[in-house]
Amino acid sequence: MNFGVLGSGTVGQTIAGKLAERGHAVKVGTRDAAKLSDWQAQVGTSVSVGSFAAAAAFGEILFNCTSGSGSISALQMAGEANLNGKILIDIANPLDFSKGMPPSLTVCNTDSLGEQIQRTFPALKVVKTLNTLTAQLMVNPALLNNAEHDLFVSGNDADAKAQVVALLQREFGWKTVIDLGDITTARGTEMLLPVWVRLWGALQTPMFNFKIVR
Repeated sequence: MNFGVLGSGTVGQTIAGKLAERGHAVKVGTRDAAKLSDWQAQVGTSVSVGSFAAAAAFGEILFNCTSGSGSISALQMAGEANLNGKILIDIANPLDFSKGMPPSLTVCNTDSLGEQIQRTFPALKVVKTLNTLTAQLMVNPALLNNAEHDLFVSGNDADAKAQVVALLQREFGWKTVIDLGDITTARGTEMLLPVWVRLWGALQTPMFNFKIVR
């Protein structure tokens, strides 16, 4: 399958690298292709780099790995024609680092970044997931407790969510994915980030995740 990954930071590189390792073709969309030259040489020829529009056009399924503050802009640069009808796995969080650490949220309580993306691009099938843990665990949950921990998914389109859950299980090795409901439930997972950041500080490692005990 062809995947488009929007964003070239740690999360984008981690997602793209894992998908390539799993035998898929990936195009990473970025504003600065030159900064990825060394990384691209490491991951091999199944990963290419281009503009946001090129990555969106290339991918059958898309990942939003941009910074939350830049997500809408990046998707606008990708172009509605390249987005419409596709699944967008939205990993971004609306974090504001303007006052340093810990970050605050640019949107919360009555709205979320996931909802803002869905409203801006109504023909896009936005599925919020993977935004509640560090990049290494996103693609390899077995690094922690034999993958016995939980992931969440939110989105309006039931079929799109089912496809994403299957992808997460098949390609990344997730065992438990909890469907929270429609895209408004992304408010909950995005608002976990202030807790996550403080846990990181207390534990002095990002290698942890949430487990729902019931």
